[in-house]
Amino acid sequence: MARILNEGYIMKKNLQIESVEINNGILALTVEGNNVEIELKDVSCLLDKAKPEEQVHFEISPSGYGIHWPLIDEDLSIDGLLGIMHTPVLNQKSA
Repeated sequence: MARILNEGYIMKKNLQIESVEINNGILALTVEGNNVEIELKDVSCLLDKAKPEEQVHFEISPSGYGIHWPLIDEDLSIDGLLGIMHTPVLNQKSA
């Protein structure tokens, strides 16, 4: 079921994050059974430069929308990491 967000965008579904790991500058995710590896330097300079103990302390948002690293105050959206784009919804008024 689609949810309409405040800015007029539709998010069709929250993705299920199964695992998150950081090793040797690589962010490794398992999302809905698919393994994804992304170089930290390509997604977050702050996370790339963080200490290992800061990198391993993260929280997955309850909605599954993103990952938060509280010790460095960094947030990454899963859709952004996976390159998912959302289509704007045109506001239509009824007559």
